[in-house]
Amino acid sequence: MSAGLVLALMGVGTAGVAEASTTTAQESTATQATAQAAPPRGKAAATSSPLYKTGRLAGNCPVGDIQRGSTAAYKHFLQAFTNCLNRSWASEFRQAKMPFSKPRLRIITTKRNTACGRWLTGASGVYCSADKTMYMLITKTELRNPSPVGIGRLMAHEYAHHVQQVAGIMPWYAQASWRASKSAKLAYSRRLELQAECMSAVFMKSVKDSLPVDEAYYQQIIDWFGEKGASIWPQNDHGSSANQARWMQRGWNYGAPAACNTWTSPARYVS
Repeated sequence: MSAGLVLALMGVGTAGVAEASTTTAQESTATQATAQAAPPRGKAAATSSPLYKTGRLAGNCPVGDIQRGSTAAYKHFLQAFTNCLNRSWASEFRQAKMPFSKPRLRIITTKRNTACGRWLTGASGVYCSADKTMYMLITKTELRNPSPVGIGRLMAHEYAHHVQQVAGIMPWYAQASWRASKSAKLAYSRRLELQAECMSAVFMKSVKDSLPVDEAYYQQIIDWFGEKGASIWPQNDHGSSANQARWMQRGWNYGAPAACNTWTSPARYVS
């Protein structure tokens, strides 16, 4: 499989974070159980999240294939896949005894500004923390050759940013990087994005049998990121190609959020 084809099938995603965000993971929703405790605050939300102790993610997502050239079928897949993510991560938060709320999904066909600002260069999907919304871009390229596994990987990455938001990780990241130097901002961003990529792989492993996900094909995706991942972005805010592949592989191998604590990892693994 050529690198160009792999990229066309997969897409890439990132997080849009509102500057100096004051949104916290302690916001309540009508569906939260009363027994739930507030997650750790500040840096501990990232370094010591209860999600790292919940075990393997349990996923079930028999959403099927996508009809080539059909925008309606593509939209149906995105919504159905989001529902799968909602169920799996809600269960994980219950195990962690933390409150959980679902993200919004907005499907677009042209790049546009979000509540977090301008559409980010190189992205096929964006999560915005300001309105807790996943913005998914349907392109003509993907309509011609849709890949449920590739699109699912991207969706799971954007959803992982919502997981970070609700768990208090992203609010701490926004505050910590607000007054940081440029190099420090990039370092924080890499830890955030590499964790999301790892969590994406955790989810994809959980739906290996139900989506299904062919392990050899997913390994090709990881290998592609290991060769070309860093070339997507204009600056080093998502990590080196080798480290992108490293965290994807960890998530796939372990199948649990415990594999994805980038915040205590040595700098060489998040460079």
